[in-house]
Amino acid sequence: MAQRATPGRVTIYDVAARAKVSISTVSNVLNKPDRVSAATRERVLAAADELGFIPKPQAVTLARRGTGRIGVMAPFTSYSSYLRRLAGLLEAARGLALEVVVFDHESAALASSAALASMPVHGRLDGLIVMGLPLEATIAKRLRDRGLPTVMVDADSDCFTRIIIDDVEGGRIAARHLVGKGHRRLGYVLERQVSDYESQAVRRLRGFTEIARAADAEVLVEVADNSPSDAKLAALRLLQREEPPTAIMAHHDLLALGVLDAARTLGLAVPEKVAIMGFDDGEAALAAGLTTVRQPFEESGEAALRALLAVMDGRDSRSTLVLGLELIERSTT
Repeated sequence: MAQRATPGRVTIYDVAARAKVSISTVSNVLNKPDRVSAATRERVLAAADELGFIPKPQAVTLARRGTGRIGVMAPFTSYSSYLRRLAGLLEAARGLALEVVVFDHESAALASSAALASMPVHGRLDGLIVMGLPLEATIAKRLRDRGLPTVMVDADSDCFTRIIIDDVEGGRIAARHLVGKGHRRLGYVLERQVSDYESQAVRRLRGFTEIARAADAEVLVEVADNSPSDAKLAALRLLQREEPPTAIMAHHDLLALGVLDAARTLGLAVPEKVAIMGFDDGEAALAAGLTTVRQPFEESGEAALRALLAVMDGRDSRSTLVLGLELIERSTT
C-alpha cells in the first residue's frame, strides 16, 4: 500500500499523478464535477482521499471571507416542497453570520450526485444539509472522514443527524381516513422509482397497504412520473377498470391534482363517486379543496439549520428528530 502523504503538503499535482489524469481534470472534479465521467471522478476522489489532499488554506479562507458557509442540496426544481424547506431554513438563518449556498439535484429518485461527492474534498463549506437524497456509502464515508458537519432532511442515514417524518405513518393516516369513510376498494398513484432505495413513496404505500389490509380493503396501484399529466393517465387506468376504486390516494398533492383532472374528464363527482387524497398540504391543495396529510416543511428547514449549527459547535454528533403529521380534511373526501 502506498504511504499516505502528510496532510497539507499534498498538492493538486500529487493527486493528478496518483489518479493518472491531468491537472485540469482534478480541477474539474473539485469545481465542475459534472464535466468529468463518473469513473474518472471517482478515481480522482479516491486518490485525494488516499493522499489526504486538502486545498490551500488561504484559498478556503478567501472563499469564506470570514463568514460561515453552509451548503444545502435538494431536488429543488423537481419538488416545490424542498423550496418551502429552504424558505424555513433561510428565515432561521436571518441575522446569523452565515452564507447559504444552494445546490440543485434533478430528482430525489436518482441516487448519485457528482457535486455532492466532491464537496468534502474542495473544502469550501463549513457544513452541509442534504434534503431528500439518499447518500451512497462512499459519499457518506467521505463526508464523515473529512469531518464535514452534515445533516440529512427527509432521508435516511446511519452516520448523520436526521430531520424526518414517519412516511409509513403518513400512509397509515391516509388509509385510516379513507377506510373510516367506508371505502374498501382503494387506488394508489405511486411515483415512479428510478433508484433502488426505499423512497418516501414506497414507505407511504407500505403504511397505506398495512391499514387497508387490516380493514379487508383492496389496494390497486398505478405508477406515474412526477407530473400531474402522468398522474392523470395513471388515474384514468384505475378509474376505467371493470371494478374501479371508490377512493384514490396520490403520493403527493401535485399528483393528486392529476387524479382530480381524471375524475373530471370521466364526469365523476368528487367525492360522491370517487374520493381523492394527496400528501403535503401545499398551496395547490388549499386551492383545490384537496384532503391531504400535512407535513411541516418550513419547520423542517428551521430544525435542520439548528441541528447543523449544533453539529458544527460539537454539541451533537448524531440524533434523529421526527416531525409530526396532520390530516387535513377538505371537500375531496
